[in-house]
Parts: sequence; C-alpha cells; structure tokens
Amino acid sequence: MAMKSIISTISIAILLQGCVAAAVVGVVGGASVATDNRSLGNQIDDQKIEIDAQAKLSKSDALSDNTNLQVISVNGSVLVVGQAPNSYLRDQAIKAINEVNGVKQLHNQIRISNTTSFTTKTNDVWLTSKVKTSLFGTDKLDATNIKVVTENGEVFLMGLVTKEQATSAVDIARNVGGVNRVFKIFEYVDAK
Repeated sequence: MAMKSIISTISIAILLQGCVAAAVVGVVGGASVATDNRSLGNQIDDQKIEIDAQAKLSKSDALSDNTNLQVISVNGSVLVVGQAPNSYLRDQAIKAINEVNGVKQLHNQIRISNTTSFTTKTNDVWLTSKVKTSLFGTDKLDATNIKVVTENGEVFLMGLVTKEQATSAVDIARNVGGVNRVFKIFEYVDAK
C-alpha cells in the first residue's frame, strides 16, 4: 500500500511539473508573438521551416525510428538538438534539414548516443520552465525575445537580442540549478 502511495505521489508531481511548464510556455507563447523582434512573416517562415524539417526527418524510417531530434528555427537560423546512434544517421539528418527551403544557417547539436529517457525529457521541460521564469524575473532584457530549448540538461538560447541582453540571458541561465551547459545561438540587433 505504501509503495502505491509513493508511486501516485511521484506521478502527480511529474504531472504538476508539466502543468507549470505548460502554463509558462502558454503565457510566453502568447506574449512572444506580439513582442517578438522578428516580423510576423519571419515568425511564420520559422514555423514552416520547423514543420518541413520534421516532415523530411519523418520520411526516413531509419531517422524516425532510431533518433530523437528536435528542430528549432529563429529568423532562418536553425538549431538541431537530440541524439542519433551513429554519425551516419546524424549526417543524414543534417543533409535532410539543409534541403529545407529558408534555412540560412544550421547549428548541429546532435549528440551521438542513445535517445534520452522519459525522465530526462521531463527534467528538460522542467529546466526550460525554470530558465524562462528566471529570464522573466529580470528587467535587463525582454524574455519574450528569447527561445529556450533544453536537451539532456544542456540549455540553448536563441533569439534576436542585443549583445548586452545575450550576456545577461547566458548569466541567468547558467545559474539555474540543474543546467549542465549553456549555448548561445543569438542574432544580434542594435539597442533601441
């Protein structure tokens, strides 16, 4: 009986973490469309790049069955994160994404390893929400202009920001508990 209570408590905690993350993402998502430094057209182009890239990856059974990849685009700058079991599949994924119309620059952050577990993925969602919350807690930058992606404890920051805002964002993300490493993939804009 005690084991069932522990499992139930852990399950509820995991679900609630997901709710908090979903709430943060929902609020950020709605606000970011209105205040994003990208034009609405560029935001739509980025979504199309992400959809087209995922479609290309899913066309290959080898890639869809053996890899865990996520594609994120900001102003045509594309980040690919995740895991592939070998360099051949990693290279096939990069080749497919490079064929997507609108990709200006590709940041390959695919790790050669087994795919991450459900627990790791849940932790990554939690870390993303913690980093976003921390970014919103400062007046040094507009956090709606920064996209946060977490993969296996590594945090990737993307967006159109000033150099000062980028430095602040990286410092904030580095100090969030559980973050192993921070990568900045920013496009710099002039201060307003």
